Amino acid sequence: MAEKTYLQALNEALRLEMERDENVFIMGEDVGQFGGCFGVTQGLFDEFGEERVIDTPITESAILGAAAGAAASGLRPVAELMFVDFIGVSMDQLFNQAAKMRFMFGGKATVPMTLRMPQGAGIGAAAQHSQSLEAWFMHIPGLKVVIPSTPYDAKGLLISAIRDDNPVVFLEHKLLYGVSGEVPDESYTIEIGKGEIKREGADVTIVATSQMVYTALEAAEKLKAEGIEAEVVDPRCLQPLDKDLIIESVKKTNALVIAHEAVQFAGPGAEIAAIVADEAIEYLDAPIKRVGAPFCPVPFSPPLEQFYIPGVENIVSAVKSIR
Repeated sequence: MAEKTYLQALNEALRLEMERDENVFIMGEDVGQFGGCFGVTQGLFDEFGEERVIDTPITESAILGAAAGAAASGLRPVAELMFVDFIGVSMDQLFNQAAKMRFMFGGKATVPMTLRMPQGAGIGAAAQHSQSLEAWFMHIPGLKVVIPSTPYDAKGLLISAIRDDNPVVFLEHKLLYGVSGEVPDESYTIEIGKGEIKREGADVTIVATSQMVYTALEAAEKLKAEGIEAEVVDPRCLQPLDKDLIIESVKKTNALVIAHEAVQFAGPGAEIAAIVADEAIEYLDAPIKRVGAPFCPVPFSPPLEQFYIPGVENIVSAVKSIR
């Protein structure tokens, strides 16, 4: 398989699905000739034209409203917001309209809409352009929430998201766009709701998401040097969540650390911890530990931003406190 970046994998997924299904189209701010804020839609405007790669006004509520309406009418829109932080002005269209439409029409309406949004800190974009908001979306019935960490996962899950008949929130960490990995040229899908073990281990389970998967893998190598073998589990999706994979890993290791970049308080790790406490507490030899960002906005100052983002030592320390 060829080495491709996360960004290239996403671009390839979009191109393949637009070639396969004429009902698939892209919409968002600067997704056309400019190629998207981070370059994910580069080249697609020239290939598919302005009717299928649509530059929208700078109005997120209109983007989400139009996407929900188009999806309910039989099209398959892939909407892009420049930053996840901008979802606030269009939450009604997402959680009151797109997420609920199928339920409110007794299953007769489908909303096959994919919403792509870059998120995460690390590029000095400050408090209004750096948040990780996945916990907001996984709380809403009717939404699927996908958060891939590798180029391979990104391509397969984006294709699955576009083909899904439900609204899918697709979250891309900005620092992952340049990460490379093996990705097939052909089209393939990954089941939404199926996680993956990224590293086998017997002493502690580390559940990590998105960019934090790489931090967890680095922490696992550091722990190995001290005789602790960590298993790194990547859920890949938060709704639906592959709780069986997590619980089976905990049954093997008898210890759990959860790591994500979102604010720790009421973050996705809280739900994962609650599930394990509810369904597998008898397998735990120690308390569940969570690693997340502090309860404050993302700082602009580079040193403060790096302090804000959970790092290898945070995970290592959490593991050592229970192992």
